[in-house]
Amino acid sequence: MSKKQPNILLIGIDSLLSTHMSCYGYDRLTTPYIDKFAQGGVLFENTFSAHIPTTSGYASMLTGMDSFGTDCVALRHKGGLIEEIDTLPEVLSKAGYNTSCVGFTGNPASRGFDTYLDYKAWGGRKEGSLPKAEVLNDVCIPELDRLAAKEKPFFVLLRHMDPHSPYMPPAPYNHMFYHGDHCNPENKSMKPVMNFKPFCDFFISWMPAGVTDKDFIIAQYDGAIAYMDACIQKIFTQLENLGILDDTIVIINSDHGETLYDHECWFDHHGLYDVTLKVPLIIRYPKKLSAGQRVAGYNQHKDLMPTILELAEIESKENYNGTSLLPMVNGSVSSHESEIYITECTWMRKHGWRTPEWKLIVALEPDFHFKPEIELYNLIQDPDELDNVAGKNPDIVKVLKERMESHIAAREKQTGRPNPIHNQPNWHGNQSVDYFTSSQEAYDTLHIGDADHAKRLQEKEAKK
Repeated sequence: MSKKQPNILLIGIDSLLSTHMSCYGYDRLTTPYIDKFAQGGVLFENTFSAHIPTTSGYASMLTGMDSFGTDCVALRHKGGLIEEIDTLPEVLSKAGYNTSCVGFTGNPASRGFDTYLDYKAWGGRKEGSLPKAEVLNDVCIPELDRLAAKEKPFFVLLRHMDPHSPYMPPAPYNHMFYHGDHCNPENKSMKPVMNFKPFCDFFISWMPAGVTDKDFIIAQYDGAIAYMDACIQKIFTQLENLGILDDTIVIINSDHGETLYDHECWFDHHGLYDVTLKVPLIIRYPKKLSAGQRVAGYNQHKDLMPTILELAEIESKENYNGTSLLPMVNGSVSSHESEIYITECTWMRKHGWRTPEWKLIVALEPDFHFKPEIELYNLIQDPDELDNVAGKNPDIVKVLKERMESHIAAREKQTGRPNPIHNQPNWHGNQSVDYFTSSQEAYDTLHIGDADHAKRLQEKEAKK
């Protein structure tokens, strides 16, 4: 097959908050290279990851399906994706593409690639800094060179692990956005973070000893974005050097956002708040997409695969839940669904219903943050979702619940399978319990990090 069809490069940037990108209006210049990239393509202002977190997010991205279509809602999804659907690499392989996946080996959502490559993306304080994005470049650029030399077009998925925690960017990015005393004893903002038992050992393993200022950790996150941004520029440059940049559909997306100091979901990506749901989406393909467009319409991860296939002029017999974004780009439609069914199964098991005005969140079991069973937010009056008005608006809660349950019933009927969010025993990976009966049980059971390692670090610091 000749390379008349475009190459496809999907850059999935884990845990990337669109609101912390300068091209999305952030006041820090975190993404100068992506900003320039966006000027040559189309930036979508309202893209949602409806199914949190990573596994379910990528499952929608790489199948064109919602959670009912993938049967996947949990981070620790058991088994593979349902066999009835073809993933994007499987469809492209049948269409004559070579396919490679970098940094996502073994995840159920990454089924169907010809080649899987990995790089070191984890570490702790002993490393001092984590050059995750550079290590990814060391793996992916030779792979792009190899694929570009082939007769077939290619599809490559890159899973970037900056700015995913630990936020440990190398110099000069580690101090790019912070110039104060991050250990000022008068600053108490990190006290509740370090007192959160389920995560504190993980935080100790990579956060600086004695840190007291939450703004320093946020600045480290922003520094990790800026570092990732600089490294991604090298990928764009290599595509240009190979003479294939304009022949390649390049997509920048994220599986989910990040909860920094928000909603007491400390420096992670759980919860159904918009800091987790809203993600960046930028697509560049000058042969079919005019440069410099910003599209305000609502869209979701499930819309990405139909969009890619239409851009590449590849037909599929699958009836996708998602819809191509090209009609939105050319102005023939203003938006896709503005009411969204949302799920989360990371450290809490919840679902909800989001409209442009309202956000309903319903807990399916008690969570380890001791949050109420029902949360309701007016997104127009309270865009940061700080004021739970469920108790004041039982009628709105009732209406939104009815809409949500009607949607669930319709999708269950269409798929012939029950809603997967209701059947996730042992979803958190702890073998001692399937579902929590109290928040205290969840708080005492859930844990990440190595307690012994954290204790050794603390003892070492105490001796200095």
